Amino acid sequence: MKYSIITMVFAFLGAITTFAQRPPFISSPDVHPDSRVTFKYYSKTAKKVMVSGEFLTAPQAMTRDTSGLWSVTVGPVEPDIYPYSFVVDSVQIADPNNKYIFANERFKRSIVDIPGKTTLEHSLQNVPHGKISYRYYKSKTLGTTRQLLVYTPPGFNSNGTKKYPVLYLIHGGSDTEETWTKVGRANLIADNLISQGKAVPMIIVMPYGNVRPAPMPDFTKDVVNDIIPFVESNYPVLTDSHHRAVAGFSVGGGQTLNIGLTNTDKFAYICSYAPYTATEEFQKNFSNYSPDANKVNSQLKLFTISVGTEDFLYESVKKNIAMFEEKKIHVKSYIVPGGHTWMNCKQYLTTTMQEIFKN
Repeated sequence: MKYSIITMVFAFLGAITTFAQRPPFISSPDVHPDSRVTFKYYSKTAKKVMVSGEFLTAPQAMTRDTSGLWSVTVGPVEPDIYPYSFVVDSVQIADPNNKYIFANERFKRSIVDIPGKTTLEHSLQNVPHGKISYRYYKSKTLGTTRQLLVYTPPGFNSNGTKKYPVLYLIHGGSDTEETWTKVGRANLIADNLISQGKAVPMIIVMPYGNVRPAPMPDFTKDVVNDIIPFVESNYPVLTDSHHRAVAGFSVGGGQTLNIGLTNTDKFAYICSYAPYTATEEFQKNFSNYSPDANKVNSQLKLFTISVGTEDFLYESVKKNIAMFEEKKIHVKSYIVPGGHTWMNCKQYLTTTMQEIFKN
């Protein structure tokens, strides 16, 4: 008994010591009314801490006080949602005091949401909201069970008589199936546009587009042979091509072109956002592309390619647009300011969501 009491006392003292060594509660990031933002990070041992984000032209050094709290205030910053990270002694980390993490397999970043004085297209508004469901489906193509997200619009009733069109929405190269909701806010954009009557109530399917180590063409097969049948077996959807759309960003934009333009009998709406096309699959499909333009144009209701003028893919995207135009394929291009960012990507989605399923 004496031994147990002594053990408990030492354990208690150890817990007190551990608690005393814990960093204090830190609020980071703090967004101020004037759109300046304060970032904080606690470390007594770090030699150099910087904040890096797409709202900065270059990483900003943070300063440390006597307690070990590093901080910096930047801005004002243009209202939007931005990824950012800390660089601690040359190591990139997400903000440990921010629960909003950028869904990505390569970059360890957090998210800061800077509201605007006017309502932004991706903001949480006082409108009816749809629902996001995490679903699993069996992929015979890839020989495994995979996850996808499904957005169902406000008023959706799985047992009702109403049937919906479907947008298949694909993320970027190192992103995940959660990036379109956690960063792209596709669900809130849809809620807002539907409530305003600017978009048709639709189901949005957000699959996981990375199939490593399988070849990339297998994802096209996965979408056509596994994902579409799963959705059409589990949701009340319209199953003709005029009620099916595919869209995607970056690598997902390239996948969108591969999926949509090789299956124009299945997709009447194809919306590619800043597509990365330096892939074996794209070269196979389009290096000697000789389409029946009249047939393709009659099948497609809308084919768009969007890109920013500061996007590192801008020149290659312009060449792809020119190639489709040369082949007499009707393509609508959206060229806007900005880079290869999710800030631009939300604009592309907002624009094209108002156009699909309208004709």
